Amino acid sequence: MEFGVQFFPDVGPRERSGADYFSDCLKLVELCDQYGYANVRTVEHYFHPYGGYSPNPVVFLAAASQRTKKARLVTGAVLPVFNNPLKIAGEIGMLDAISGGRLDVGFARAFLPHEYMRFGISMDESVARFEEGVEQVRRLLAEENVSSEGRFHSFKNVTSLPRPTQKPTPPLWTAAFTTPESFERAARNGHYIMGIPMGGSKMKELLQVYRKGWKAAGRPGQGKIMLAFHMFCAETDAEALRLAREPLHRYLKSLVDAASDFMSGPSSKDYPGYDKLIAQLDKETPEGMMASGAAWIGSPETLIKQIRDYNEASGGFESASLQINYNTVSYEDAARSMKLFGEKVIPHFVGKRAQAAE
Repeated sequence: MEFGVQFFPDVGPRERSGADYFSDCLKLVELCDQYGYANVRTVEHYFHPYGGYSPNPVVFLAAASQRTKKARLVTGAVLPVFNNPLKIAGEIGMLDAISGGRLDVGFARAFLPHEYMRFGISMDESVARFEEGVEQVRRLLAEENVSSEGRFHSFKNVTSLPRPTQKPTPPLWTAAFTTPESFERAARNGHYIMGIPMGGSKMKELLQVYRKGWKAAGRPGQGKIMLAFHMFCAETDAEALRLAREPLHRYLKSLVDAASDFMSGPSSKDYPGYDKLIAQLDKETPEGMMASGAAWIGSPETLIKQIRDYNEASGGFESASLQINYNTVSYEDAARSMKLFGEKVIPHFVGKRAQAAE
């Protein structure tokens, strides 16, 4: 198992400026090589404190690539629904070059109604736009002189530049939440999967769908799974909970607020059951997330046991993407948490990487 850090901004100007937020994030990236973190990941969201400071993950990851020599850069994820595939492909090629071939590309459908509304796009086009956009981007990365007649975007004889440093493309991932069809589709397309163990999702069953789909597609191995967790590590369980509980509580409320239109507006065929999902998240608590394994908060000893238990209960996964400075967790607290987790927890799962990196 490997461990990476995920930056999911959950603040607005009243809490922190963009300049202060990203300054702290980049200082945290600088700790990755020393303490054994394998990747750096960030999101694409818009307009709302929940994610809105990161409208383009490529911009942040380009800066992050200059603060770490070893960690891979992960888009977690880019959203074809709001972007022209020609633009996405060019930016991916550029970031792959800047990072020296350390890029992993995650795609997602997007799920926040307010983003669709503001971009003027129907949520009922979500799946169609995703499938078309991802395939067009894949072809633009893998091929030259590409022509495509799509429902949403069309182009002729295009060679995207710069060409990817990794051939034929960087590793491709699909982000999925609770829909089994999304997990199966990712396996069928040969993508690795990004999952979210939050909101009562039946992660073991969903990962089984992915593994079985991968095998059914005749692909070697069993694919690769990255799961996202909130993490805070301190010397004692009580200290970890004291520092992390309120930021995690505010994070949950911000998520529900950003997605609240699911509970008041018309449903979408591409997002069945999301009204119930968001209603369930509205009742979620930090303690509930810790109990379910979606949040790793505690001492190193507690987290080692929790990680082992969750890995066994879920059927196994290859990578954990850790949110470390969610909401108003300070740089100083996040840095101490990263250091302690890297020194005391990571070596139990990936050997002596932290010591070797020093």
